[in-house]
Amino acid sequence: MTNTASDAAPPQPIVPGPSREALLGTISAGTGYALWGFSVIFYKQLMGVSPFEVLAHRSVWTVLLLVPAVWLLHRFGLFRAAVKDRKVLGALAMTAALIGSNWFVFIYSINASRVVETSLGYYINPLVSVLIGVLFLSEKLTRPQLAAVALAALGVANMTYAMGTLPWISLFLAFSFAAYGYLRKVTPVGPVEGLLVEMLVLLPASLAYLFWLEGTAGTSFMLGDPWTVFLLVMTGPMTAVPLLLFTYGAQRIRLATLGLMQYFAPTIQFLIAVKFYGEHLTQAHLVTFALIWTGLAIFSFDTWRRERELRRLARLGGAKEPL
Repeated sequence: MTNTASDAAPPQPIVPGPSREALLGTISAGTGYALWGFSVIFYKQLMGVSPFEVLAHRSVWTVLLLVPAVWLLHRFGLFRAAVKDRKVLGALAMTAALIGSNWFVFIYSINASRVVETSLGYYINPLVSVLIGVLFLSEKLTRPQLAAVALAALGVANMTYAMGTLPWISLFLAFSFAAYGYLRKVTPVGPVEGLLVEMLVLLPASLAYLFWLEGTAGTSFMLGDPWTVFLLVMTGPMTAVPLLLFTYGAQRIRLATLGLMQYFAPTIQFLIAVKFYGEHLTQAHLVTFALIWTGLAIFSFDTWRRERELRRLARLGGAKEPL
């Protein structure tokens, strides 16, 4: 006996597979994070240049790279609108100070052979971002998130007790970048034109410092060997290119995927510091990293679980599942 239309099983929702856009987005974001991780090797080559001078060159060459990029991407109108809006400009002045100080401490930590502390800071950063969400965006912590934050706090307390002082490099990098992320999240400006405004805010002080340095001890750009000069020029692409890759990828992949990928950079930094630069891992380091990695594992699993539930609800509701 054949089935009638009323007897037929209801059609099952079609779950789309990974699209070409999602694949390109994953590759792009992953490459951006990898470049941020391997940038430790790049800045290690500039150990003979003071962190202040490296930071100044970073803003100068990033501006020179982003101006044509904004024009070619047809975002000059958005850039002009951001500059004319006093609230947006004020917020970007604050983010410029945050990212500039973050970059300085990052460069300093590499010069001082403290890359392990740098990686620790960027491992802590997602958990600090969660706390900022609770304090300023009225978000609520789930129990797994609360456990993850508590484990991170225990890790920092352990390192403080063992060292006899706060691990200020790790904490500064984590909190400054989390604060930067929060302010950029609530500021209505795109990543490319926003970064250009930030670099223009830093540009006068950078140029003034370079001109002062040239009139006293001389800059590494004028007195250095060709390799050093090339590396200083490349600080522009090393700043802008990972951001552009990250932005392209973030627009095309799921937030949960992007969240898990953010651990690429500190993992690469950690391995480079230990395996290639011979930075010493103490017992306190190992205990602290174990606590924070456990917290991140709980945090990541909770994020994945909640994302999977949202996808299930989207399928049941007939909505298109996010890539």
